[in-house]
Amino acid sequence: MENEGRIIDLHSDIYFMGQALREACKAYAAAEVPVGAVVAHEGRVIARAWNQVETLKDATAHAEMLALTAAQQALGDWRLEKCTLYVTKEPCPMCAGAIVHCRPERVVFGCPDPKAGAAGGWINLLEASPPMNHRCEVTPGVLGEECLHLIQSFFREARERKKIDRLADVIDLASQSLDPILKLP
Repeated sequence: MENEGRIIDLHSDIYFMGQALREACKAYAAAEVPVGAVVAHEGRVIARAWNQVETLKDATAHAEMLALTAAQQALGDWRLEKCTLYVTKEPCPMCAGAIVHCRPERVVFGCPDPKAGAAGGWINLLEASPPMNHRCEVTPGVLGEECLHLIQSFFREARERKKIDRLADVIDLASQSLDPILKLP
């Protein structure tokens, strides 16, 4: 790989991942799966996005997809040369495919996704061998614990809300069946 001698500035990676986490918090607040992404070009953020699948009613509205599109608009080119994508969760196969086509130099992610991740968790499309039309350098685990905690909290709360909703449904059914009895003289 041509970048083998390159030194990665983890302080910058931590800073930009922190920006991606801020985007993930926006997703959390909107009841979306809390994934955030930013694209940095030559040391500055040129695009940012958060998951908006439910908000936009669009299965492709993942944070990565939205950030890549915004970055392309910012640069005026579909090729994201000299760019790094920071995303709080390992990209899925759909996003990894788009990443390969956009050609950023690097992808940095927070927490892995062993069931559906396409940057080494389940499959590796970003560093495929033989390579696709482009290979990205991948840096996993930057602020990984923080990213994982946010996602776990979201799903824990979602399960609790579901339990409460089911309980409320049971109470509603019980009160509806008691209504005729309570109205008897």
